[in-house]
Amino acid sequence: MSSAAEASNRRLLRARDAMDRRYAEPLDVPTLARIAHVSEAHFIRTFRATFGETPNRYLQRRRVERAMFLLRSTDRSVTDICMDVGFSSLGTFSRVFRDVVGEPPSMYRRRGPLPAVPTCFAMAWSRPSSFGEASGTSTSLPS
Repeated sequence: MSSAAEASNRRLLRARDAMDRRYAEPLDVPTLARIAHVSEAHFIRTFRATFGETPNRYLQRRRVERAMFLLRSTDRSVTDICMDVGFSSLGTFSRVFRDVVGEPPSMYRRRGPLPAVPTCFAMAWSRPSSFGEASGTSTSLPS
């Protein structure tokens, strides 16, 4: 791999790490492109080529992952969780959650609390796929 490709990958990883850390904050493409030190169009194009999804979809998926955990491990309302993970609209949150997970947040919550298993296994098992979302089967832990 050339040094230019390595530098590009480092910049993209810097932006992706910012999304992982600051998922609950309002992040937009111009902000992320500045973190990666590239133009907005180049950032979107290279992010998708590198990670297989757009920056917006990656950020939405990260927010949904966090919401999945909060829905099954707390008694907080769906609206509170929606706002805490970075969505500004309950309707958008519900639509994106259903697209990614395959069922609405309230139905997902009804499965009850998460079982006591090592966190690394629970995270790997319940992480929504970035490909073929809502394919008819749920990617969450069995009830």
